[in-house]
Amino acid sequence: MRRPDLDKTSLPRPAGTALLPLGALAAGFGFALGGAQAQMPAATANEATLAPIKVRAQAEAAGRDAYRATETRIGKGQQELRDIPQSVTVVTEKLIDDRNLDTMKDVLKNTSGISFLAAEGGEEDIRLRGFSLQATGDVFVDGMRDPAFYERDTFFLDRLEVLRGSASMLFGRGSTGGAVNQVTKVPRLIDENQVDVTMGNHAYVRAVGDFNLKLGESSALRLGTMVTKADNNGAGTSLDKRGAAVTYRWGIGERDEFSVGAYVLDNDNGMNYGMPWIRPTLGSAVSDSTLLPISPSAYYGMASDRNAGGAQTLTATHTHRFGAGTELVSRLRRGAYERDQRAGTVRFAAAALQPSGLGVSLASFGPGTVINRGTQLKIQDMDTIHAQSDLSTRFQAGGMGHEVQAGADFAREEKEVLAARSAAQGGVTLTKPSTTVGTPDDGAAIAEDARVLRRASTYTSKAAGVYVQDLVEFMPDWKLLAGLRYDYLVGAYDSFAIPANAPGPQTTASYSMKVSEVSKRLGLLYQPSPRMSFHLSGATSFNTSGEAYSLSAANADIPPEQSVNVELGARIDSADGHFTSRAAIFRTTKLHERNTDPLVNLVTLSGKRHAAGIELDLTGRITPAWEVYGSYMWIPVAKIDQGVAGSEGQGTRPSLTPRHSGTIWSTYKLSPALRVGGGLNARSSQTPIRNPGFAAPRFVTADLMAEFTALPERLVYKINVSNLTDKLYADQLYTGHYIPGPGRLIQATASFRF
Repeated sequence: MRRPDLDKTSLPRPAGTALLPLGALAAGFGFALGGAQAQMPAATANEATLAPIKVRAQAEAAGRDAYRATETRIGKGQQELRDIPQSVTVVTEKLIDDRNLDTMKDVLKNTSGISFLAAEGGEEDIRLRGFSLQATGDVFVDGMRDPAFYERDTFFLDRLEVLRGSASMLFGRGSTGGAVNQVTKVPRLIDENQVDVTMGNHAYVRAVGDFNLKLGESSALRLGTMVTKADNNGAGTSLDKRGAAVTYRWGIGERDEFSVGAYVLDNDNGMNYGMPWIRPTLGSAVSDSTLLPISPSAYYGMASDRNAGGAQTLTATHTHRFGAGTELVSRLRRGAYERDQRAGTVRFAAAALQPSGLGVSLASFGPGTVINRGTQLKIQDMDTIHAQSDLSTRFQAGGMGHEVQAGADFAREEKEVLAARSAAQGGVTLTKPSTTVGTPDDGAAIAEDARVLRRASTYTSKAAGVYVQDLVEFMPDWKLLAGLRYDYLVGAYDSFAIPANAPGPQTTASYSMKVSEVSKRLGLLYQPSPRMSFHLSGATSFNTSGEAYSLSAANADIPPEQSVNVELGARIDSADGHFTSRAAIFRTTKLHERNTDPLVNLVTLSGKRHAAGIELDLTGRITPAWEVYGSYMWIPVAKIDQGVAGSEGQGTRPSLTPRHSGTIWSTYKLSPALRVGGGLNARSSQTPIRNPGFAAPRFVTADLMAEFTALPERLVYKINVSNLTDKLYADQLYTGHYIPGPGRLIQATASFRF
């Protein structure tokens, strides 16, 4: 199924690299021949002509061709993964396709150490090693911040990269647990097109197109399209989304290379806000709270509930190559994001409204149990401008090899939050009817669009940062990485309020924030052979108030939280270079965590927490027919060292920090036409936010795949079954509710290349 990558942009690798991409080989010989021709004297008649020299090299499989990746740009500039003294997990397009992962959230579930907060519905509020990611904006697209809350899709992704541990030196504010980088597809110098059509249970239909057109000797266009519809995503949420992305790239492989790209994603999905926890009996201890014994796909929200919105971005990129090993990449992105969440909070009706006249427990739970549906609105728009330039270069100085990366970035982010007026405030008060457990998907709806909106708050931030780091090969096999970054950020927040029983007057409360921080990174690498790389590293990060949410009188003057990550790790390739194992021992400490002192209702930095553990990744081909991907994390040590009553609780294990989490996936080619695969996802028990005294049960789910190649290089049929046993489990947790993971999904895909 592989096709040669004719991209010419890759630069030659250092000596000792076992495999060279064809693009890099071509570029390298291009540079070499160019230089040689410039210096070669004119041939004389007496000179003999040498026989042609044939060079053979094995193209490196990547992207849609293999699970294993060897390079990344998450560390700023293109780097070999073995040169990053920090843990990085890469999920390639092939793995995304094999496991049928439609969203960024699905992809992250197939890495270890990830958990999700069910925060106010639909948000991709991600925890890595127990520390929040998305709430602090640690999600990126091609290395640029992607700060808005929206349901991200994989239809135009080449890969997804997870950098673990503190990374403020690279990305600025945030990054206590790590960072997630979505790498989009780029135009290549080849004509290559693919259409995938998938159908499945719950009336699931998804069509994805990927069209790459070579337009000239150094220019190409790539277009991605997506349409998805389903009655239910397996966890109670309907799907109705579409997307398109187009990138034009010219000057490919030349001294000056340019690209412009546009991306549009439009979600009109439903949403499952979550189901309430339940106790075995009314007299049971709170610690016995568990999940409702219902189908994972049962839906009790309103038919009119929705999580609509999307993203529109326009990105321009310029790459200037000063020579082999030195390039300056500059990017400018304008983004606009909308979110219109109108959800129903599912809760048990009061005891007096239940058939038994008693409160609800498993003892009384049944088809007649009455459920109320409240209202949770989150309507907001965000506009962003991001600009950054990153210089990467290699040179010799002082008898040592240097790989320097330096850059600067600027961001302006504006957010507006809207609220609904009640009837007394000049709007409407919509009431949602109750339902019963025995009547899921009752189709009840209300006229959500009748709501009258008003502006509730606005937030504008301006941020700038500069950084420099140097990877010094100070002696054979040994490298030292040292980096510094300075960030400056100002934020202005306005909150608008109106009386509870009148449309006005409006009152405004304003707050501001100013942050000036230095982040540090230090790493030692020992690389005794091209197959082995060991590292010891330390890095810092900081989290400011009011990044993804809002400022208030309580937190506007609170300085940033501070965190430190220390890691000892190794990356070892097999002798044939087709299989990689990665292991790390880490300890992440948040030195000052924002907490609320209930005595004075004051947000302070009194908190401190830490998490320590071991993680392991396995990726690549064991044999030409057998391919494996695995990711596992064990966090035996995690503790709130200093807490405040009402928060996580001093001495307790932090919420959303499972001891064990991991995934394993493997495929085997039984014949040239038939490939089969299977895998497991597992997570041990974990507590919801604020540790309410109970934990979600541990779970293991199983997935299967079978793929049949009808026409080599042309037509492939594939069947995926995920959550084979229809396991009921809590995927996203909140104190008052949980969102189940998808039940059994059966999906068949036809892929046609032309």
